[in-house]
Amino acid sequence: MKTLAWIIAGVGLGLAAYFVLNQPGPQFATGYDDIEDAAGKTAFWGSKQRVKGIGRGLRGKLKEGVGRATGDEQLETEGVVDQVAGPVQDAAGQAAHAVADTIHELNR
Repeated sequence: MKTLAWIIAGVGLGLAAYFVLNQPGPQFATGYDDIEDAAGKTAFWGSKQRVKGIGRGLRGKLKEGVGRATGDEQLETEGVVDQVAGPVQDAAGQAAHAVADTIHELNR
């Protein structure tokens, strides 16, 4: 029964990642197309980093739990490191989104 829950959670995360990565960015009628392309690419990169960061944090929790259950200290430590690195990667994605929004606003 637990396997079904993990499969459903994985499918849900996959769908969430798909929708986050395939969102169209804001489009403005004025400004330069090259700058808009740069802003769009920055926003896309930020979305990818956010999804990867959240996934890395979840993977870290899983690693830590498996490491504790099996007594593998190295796996447990890797899990803790991933739990710290995941939110940092997510924050980088949020910063990229802020930069993309600023580029859009300046290009008006």
